[in-house]
This record gives sequence, structure tokens and C-alpha cells, in this order.
Amino acid sequence: MPSRTTETWSHGATKLDSEFTRFNLWAPDAFSVSVDLEGGESVAMLPQADGWFTVQTPCPAGTAYQFNIDGELKVPDPASRAQQSDVHSPSIVVDPLAYAWQNTAWQGRPWSQAVIYELHVGALGGYAGVEDHLARLAALGVTAIELMPIAEFPGSRNWGYDGVLPYAPEASYGTPEQLKHLIDCAHGHGLMVILDVVYNHFGPDGNYLGRYAKGFFRHDKTTPWGDAIDFRRREVRDFFIDNALMWLLEYRFDGLRFDAVHAIQDPTFLQEMGATLRAQAGSERHIWLMLENEHNQAHLLEEGYDAQWNDDGHNALHVLLTDESEAYYADFCDQPTEKLARCLSQGFIYQGETNHKGEARGEPSGHLPPSAFVLFLQNHDQIGNRAMGERLSQLCGEPALRAATTLLLLCPMIPMLFMGDEWAADEPFLFFTDHHGELAEAVRKGRRAEFAAFSAFADEKTRAQIPDPNEHSTFEASQPDFAEFQYRQDGPWVQLYRHLLALRRDEIVPRLDGAQALGAQVLAPKALTARWRMGDGHVLRIDLNLSESSVPVHLNADHLLFDSSQSACPVTPTLARSNSLPAYTALVSLTPPDVAETTA
Repeated sequence: MPSRTTETWSHGATKLDSEFTRFNLWAPDAFSVSVDLEGGESVAMLPQADGWFTVQTPCPAGTAYQFNIDGELKVPDPASRAQQSDVHSPSIVVDPLAYAWQNTAWQGRPWSQAVIYELHVGALGGYAGVEDHLARLAALGVTAIELMPIAEFPGSRNWGYDGVLPYAPEASYGTPEQLKHLIDCAHGHGLMVILDVVYNHFGPDGNYLGRYAKGFFRHDKTTPWGDAIDFRRREVRDFFIDNALMWLLEYRFDGLRFDAVHAIQDPTFLQEMGATLRAQAGSERHIWLMLENEHNQAHLLEEGYDAQWNDDGHNALHVLLTDESEAYYADFCDQPTEKLARCLSQGFIYQGETNHKGEARGEPSGHLPPSAFVLFLQNHDQIGNRAMGERLSQLCGEPALRAATTLLLLCPMIPMLFMGDEWAADEPFLFFTDHHGELAEAVRKGRRAEFAAFSAFADEKTRAQIPDPNEHSTFEASQPDFAEFQYRQDGPWVQLYRHLLALRRDEIVPRLDGAQALGAQVLAPKALTARWRMGDGHVLRIDLNLSESSVPVHLNADHLLFDSSQSACPVTPTLARSNSLPAYTALVSLTPPDVAETTA
């Protein structure tokens, strides 16, 4: 694979000054390419080495254009910075310097302060709609919002993982300037902004690369979405690395979450990506880089990436809270308490062991700090990949969910919430798309076939009740009811989140750097004790009981920080000294170094 040089071509349209724009397209399978500008002008592009075409021509910002391949097919720019309407429409020339930033001194926040709130931009009303929630999220104790993918996708509603134009913010959410305004406002509230990016595949509608750049894909490797992207090619690597740099440097996103990197077939691409982003962002900026990776490749968390979404931890907690054991949870239903104990003490549960399919999964992770793992009770996948999109508040009792929430927000792993968690929202989060024709029917059938492995949807009649992803009502049902939030904003759930996040800010975050797990002990089915030595020597201990019976345990009553069964702290002396951990309770204690040494 050739290394990157200063002569490497950049993809797409680049504003050179107020009048001229340079257009570049990598089209090794095209004989000729022109750029067709609005108004009818067509400008021939000059062929260059290695399949590139280029031209420099008068063209102001705001001009619509398309690439004309061999005089027979007009396509959008694969590196389009904005679309006129949708993925098949003309692209728009964008001036990246047009937005006047207000919070120019913002450099981000240390990773140890991370409290992440995942949200769907469309469900909250677009970029401008998300702005309406920034003040309340900052007041709650959130330190970063994470946007589900916003790359241009077909239609006006989608989870975002069907995107086909990675450089273009989804037009139905707003303009590039409105997206920058959202990020600017978030920084004004002290919030980081993270973007979920999809570099492992393109969506099924609107991707024309196979017509003029077949080398973008490799036909000897496949993914669940088709032929794998060929990251061995310099042009392909640069397409995605430059995209990531655009989000971080031009839009001033504070971090990226890389979707399903286990589907990226080149083992060196992620290392180059991480190193390049760190170098280009500069040491003065805090940028957060996270992975989703079913392979549990711990070594990547020592090669430029801050953390991985810990699906293992979620799955074990979900089994303990709901007793579900089918399909997604088959690998976690055997000894789930022991599995959760391993997660809290070592990070990943699967570190090379075989799953129920007989496949080895994972690498040893016990040497990594707790902050290398993002823990969550819910996210878009874990709710939306349920047939009916139910949330945990419908699947388990309130005391158990309070206890699990206490573990989430006060353990040394990095906590992530999903929109609506903080008030126990009742609305589902369903899988929704805006496809049409044969593709819509294929998505509908595929969605229902996915649940054939669940006993509740074993027959075709029950599967027919699963909401159609393409119906507008499916999207509408997935939008949080903020009228209900107004009613609950001073209720027990919001108070719980506010109190726990204040405790995390004051007691956990200052001690998080250098924290190390001291192990976890199973007390009984669904009950355990986990301990960590914090960076300043304090010992953090969490006693968790998700069972319906009390469990004998020697409690650390003198240094109790929080009791999930009570609305205030400290707890009553009777409970604290009973040496019994009540049902559906989490107790959190923080012991000073001198006491911790004598009681270890």
C-alpha cells in the first residue's frame, strides 16, 4: 500500500477562493468525466494518473453540480459536502469558512469527565431541535452528546447506518451551517459533541461507486452488507481519513465513534486512522475516539483509541434485569452474575473464549483501565433491535433499574445514556427507514425474519405485528414525548440521574485517572461486590443485588456514598450496619487510602 504524500489527491470539491473551485474525482473505470453545473454548463475534467480526473473552474459556493460519467450517467459527488435534497440529487459547493464560530477557545474536556448521551437527531427535530435540549442536559450532568450517524441517507428518516455520502450532513436535518451552530452552542454549554461514523459499508440506495470506481471494493471479502471496502488502496483510505478530519477540524466535533469496525477487513487502517487524527488535531485538543467492535480487540485500545462500547457488560446486565436468554443473550444467560463480575474487574467478558456458536471471540483486557470501556444499560441498538423497541423501564421493576443505574453512573467505566433514559421514557425506539419499492419490501421482510429465532415471534402471524420500518408512524412512535418529560422533569428519575451525576463529578471523576480494578466477588445469584483502587488511593466499592432476596454481606457503613433504595444519603444507620444487602439495591462506598489499606 503506497504511503500518503503531500501530492495525494483530495476527494470532492475544494473552494480555492471566492470565485474558483477545484473538482476531483477518482474514477478509474470511467473513460471520460465532466462536471455539470447548474444552469447547463458542462466542464470537461482532465484525466490524471491512477484514475483521477480534475478541473479548476469558476464556481461560487452554493452552486449545484453533478459528475457526468462517460456521457451516460450523472451522479452526485461521493465526497459531496451537501446535497440539494437527497442522495440522488445534485451536490452543492460549500464554503467551509462561511460559518463564524463563537466559542473559538474551546479545546474540549478530558476523557475522565465523559458522561455521554446518545441521541437521534431526526427524532429530536433536526440540528436546531437538538439545540433546545443542550441546557437541560448540561444541567443534568451530561458532558457530551453523541449523534447517531448524520451522513446523507436515502429519504428523510433513517437510523443513519444506510448513509452513502459520508461528507454530506443529512439535508432533512438542516444545513451544514446549522450543524456547526449546534456544535458551537454545545461548546458554549460545556458539552463535547461526538459523531457516530460508518466506515465499514455504504447503504443500499444511492451509492454509484461501483459504476466508475470498482476498486473501492474487494470482491474476495464480504460483510453483512455486501463486498468489503478495500482499505488496501491509498485512495480509499484517504477518502475516509479525510472525512474524519473534516468532522474534527472543519466542523469541530470533539470525537468520533466508529461503527462496527470488526467489518473492516484491513488490520492496519484503524491504526493509521487513529494516529493521523491525533496528530492533525494537535496535543492541545481533547478528542475522544471510540470503537464498536464485536471482536473485542483489546490491542486497539492501546493504539490511539480511548475506549470501546462494552456490549458484553450491557448483555450481562440485561440478562440479570430481565431473565431474557434468547438470540442476542444466548452467550450471557449461563452464569450471568459471574460474567458481570468479570466485566467489572477485567473489562471484556469474552477474552478469547468461544461463544455458543463455537467461535472464539476477544482478547485479554484485564490490563486496561476501567475507562477504556463505555458501559450502558441501553443504546439505539439494544432498544431498537428489539422487535417492539421496548425500553428497560417496561421490562424490569423500578428498584432493580435504579440499582443498575447506580452501578452505571458511579462505577469507573465511562457511562453512556440513551435519549429518554433520564426520565424513564415510555416511548419505544423502533427501527425506521424511508425506502421505497422493492428495497422497502426487502427491508420489511428482513426485519421480520430477524426475529424468527425468538419464541414470541416464531410464527409468521406474530411477526407480521412487528412495525414496518418504512411506515411514517414507526418513526413517529420513536420520538420522545417531551410533553411527558415536562410532567416528569422534577420526578424521581430525573432527580436520581442529577444526584448520581453530581456524585460522579465530585467523587469519581477527580480520582478516575490511574484507577485499577481490585476484583469482583459473586455473593449469590444476581448479587456481587466489585472494588477499584482509584487514582488517589481511595477504594471504591459497589455492592449490587438484582435479586428479589436480601444477601448477607459485610457492608462498609462508615464510608457509604449512595444507597439506591433511598432517596437521600447518608443511609439510616440500621440499614448500613445490618450486614445484609437488600433486594434490588446498589450500595456505593468510597474509603480513604489510610482506612482502605488497613481493611484490605
